[in-house]
Amino acid sequence: MHIIFESVIGNQMTASAFFICTAVSLILGALIALSHCFRNRTTPSLLIALALIPVISQTIIHMVNGSIGAGIAVAGAFSLIRFRSVPGTAREICSIFLAITVGICTGMGYVGIACIMCLIILLAGMLYTILLTGKSTFAEKTLKITIPENLDYEEVFDDLFQKYTIRSELTRVKTVHMGSLFQLEYKILLRDNAAQKSFIDEIRCRNGNLEIVCSRAEYSREEL
Repeated sequence: MHIIFESVIGNQMTASAFFICTAVSLILGALIALSHCFRNRTTPSLLIALALIPVISQTIIHMVNGSIGAGIAVAGAFSLIRFRSVPGTAREICSIFLAITVGICTGMGYVGIACIMCLIILLAGMLYTILLTGKSTFAEKTLKITIPENLDYEEVFDDLFQKYTIRSELTRVKTVHMGSLFQLEYKILLRDNAAQKSFIDEIRCRNGNLEIVCSRAEYSREEL
């Protein structure tokens, strides 16, 4: 068992040790990228970055190899990356830190620790995702309702939201058609997707059969 917690590098880097560390970094990077897709909206560029960050970090650790000056230079280079990227979500930042940590472990030769630590964190993350979010992330929808300007929108749909949704939130109100109509935008979570048609039919009876759009939840954010 203690072999798992030993470094494969030893006193000097060898070609076989380098290729073992690189292979483990690439495999674990791919697992991190795949797990990041679990019940999460992401981008191809981020997935590619997560898959490659471990092997990049590993190579940096190999090259630093105990040199204080080189370590300071690398830290300064990483600090510049902050100004070349857009803000990310908490889950994205966590995945990036995990990828860097895996690269540091494999860079020091501790491939056993890297594998065990990565698998434990990925399984824990998936478990927390299931327990804390369930399917609500995918059931959330954006509802846009067009109403006449003389209709008071404050409470006109409250009973329908209480009947058909678990939660609802009015996120935007804007005027359309030269101010003759209002467009209301809600974030809603339906109690039952099968009842969506009945929900829309009842809204049509109150908004004068004007335009209604019910779609997947929209998230305006920059790509990471």
